[in-house]
Amino acid sequence: MRIEIDRRPIWLIIILRSFRPIFFLTIGLIFFYLINLPTPDGLTIQGQRAIALFTVCLILWVTGMLPLAITSLLAIVTVPLLGILDKKETYALFGNEAVFFILGAFILSGAVMHSGLSGRIALAIMNRFGGTPKGLLASIFLLASALSFFMSEHAVAAMLFPIVLDIAKGLNLRPGRSNYAKSLFLALAWGCIIGGVATFLGGARVPLAVGMLKEATGITIDFLEYTVIVFPTVVMLLVIGYLGLTRFFPPDIEDMHLAKTVFERKMKEMGKIGYLEYAVGAVMAATILFWLFFGRSLGIANIAIVSVVGLFILKLVRWKDIEEYVNWGIILMYGGAITLGAAMEKSGAAAWMANAAIGNGISSPLVVIAIFSLLTILLTEGMSNAAVIAILLPVGIGMASRFNMEPRLITYAIAVPAGLAFCFPMSTPANAIAVSSGYITTKDMAKAGIVMMILAWLVFNLTARFYWPIIGIRL
Repeated sequence: MRIEIDRRPIWLIIILRSFRPIFFLTIGLIFFYLINLPTPDGLTIQGQRAIALFTVCLILWVTGMLPLAITSLLAIVTVPLLGILDKKETYALFGNEAVFFILGAFILSGAVMHSGLSGRIALAIMNRFGGTPKGLLASIFLLASALSFFMSEHAVAAMLFPIVLDIAKGLNLRPGRSNYAKSLFLALAWGCIIGGVATFLGGARVPLAVGMLKEATGITIDFLEYTVIVFPTVVMLLVIGYLGLTRFFPPDIEDMHLAKTVFERKMKEMGKIGYLEYAVGAVMAATILFWLFFGRSLGIANIAIVSVVGLFILKLVRWKDIEEYVNWGIILMYGGAITLGAAMEKSGAAAWMANAAIGNGISSPLVVIAIFSLLTILLTEGMSNAAVIAILLPVGIGMASRFNMEPRLITYAIAVPAGLAFCFPMSTPANAIAVSSGYITTKDMAKAGIVMMILAWLVFNLTARFYWPIIGIRL
């Protein structure tokens, strides 16, 4: 048995081991203090308790001292205990349509990946358009983006990563030194990030925001409506992203025949396309069409769950093949975030916080959108985008009425920028996966990502200013 001796100073060991209990004791004292303060004018006792709980969850989400899902469970159980909402209403919120849509989307995405269809499509496109350095770069970038329209961006990054890694090795690119290798892995990450905000399917943060909006106001946003709103932002960011990749890391390679060898070998290993891939592809295509054209009337969650049941009826998947793709922690996290958001809204806490925060210093809805989108895009670089939405959206919805704004606008101003994290590995799994290759450093990613983050914020706000009024959205 191997024995390791901790040679750190004893005072440091004591401090480190006592930090966690001191932290949670401090959290408890903060909560007790906020609960027992005199209730401010214009705020109900339920609202005061909701703000106290919100503050505790905010600290836990930002510090990561508890898993996101556990913090959300804490929120769910505390809301009825504090009398903010009754038990029946609180636990009913966990059955929100958004939660079941997210569950269905995870399973459908897993079925596509398990069948091998997504990998086959990726290889075919890279083989077809990857004859030149810029062609291969564009194919990886646009392919990652397009697949993230229909699958979780994290799953797309994980699926394409081994292919891009084999390409880098096959081309004998030097880790940390080759500009072309850096651009390939950054193209993978950026493509997933940009494509991930295009539809409800790229990440569960958009369904979360839509679910919180519906619980707070009764207003809903359907699949097609959201895509129409964000489409120009996505297109402009794809153009800017590709130009940025070629400028930040100009290709330092010309011969691409080794990459072709990688593609041909992998395609040969996959064999011919079979019934399973055709069938899963047909189910996924039909599901997306129903989401686009019947989502409002039938409900996107209903469509998702019916499609999932269809997969099992047709024996296209088995549960043991799919369960690894279902992130139960994310589902718990989103259920808790929706519950906390509803508690903030229905208790009046969100509106009170909004009025206290802005005072009379803001006079334009466009400024509100700019501020919330900026806060979101900055916060999402350092913490979970779901946590960012859970923190900002209740306050944003409370602020909307003050400016006679549609709450949908605030939802867009938070939900879309929450997915645009370009700077750091901890910002999103797509970035972390790219850096894990060893071919691009955190410094390289941050230098390019900061520029991309600023441009993304500008593009989003320009779209809101000039495009939204064209399609009938009044600011």
